[in-house]
Amino acid sequence: MATVRYLVDDVDSALDFYRCIGFRLSERWGPPFAIVKRKGISLWLSGPGTSARKKLSSGEVPLPGGFNRIVIEVNDLDQSLTDLKALGFTPKAKPVKGPGGMQALVADPSGNLVELFEPVESQ
Repeated sequence: MATVRYLVDDVDSALDFYRCIGFRLSERWGPPFAIVKRKGISLWLSGPGTSARKKLSSGEVPLPGGFNRIVIEVNDLDQSLTDLKALGFTPKAKPVKGPGGMQALVADPSGNLVELFEPVESQ
């Protein structure tokens, strides 16, 4: 089991996004924190007020976003993108084809990237 922590601005909005791509709610610790799981991934959603969002001794404030991302394997990339578009999310760019399959980047409500990946054997 892999655990990933994403900093989010609104846990409720993040939950809608991650449920749409196959995660299920595992635990909810008040408004600022939730754990969702999918196929061996435990994703910690840390909102404002959690220890992960506190100012560091260097003065830096942890914020969501960046280009690091989790990769979620899907059976049908087009359908996954259609489902997310229905919730108001659009890919960062058109899907890209590579030697292993097709991928598209979509940002969650806080700007954290998720790579949806449809492997060649699914196409």
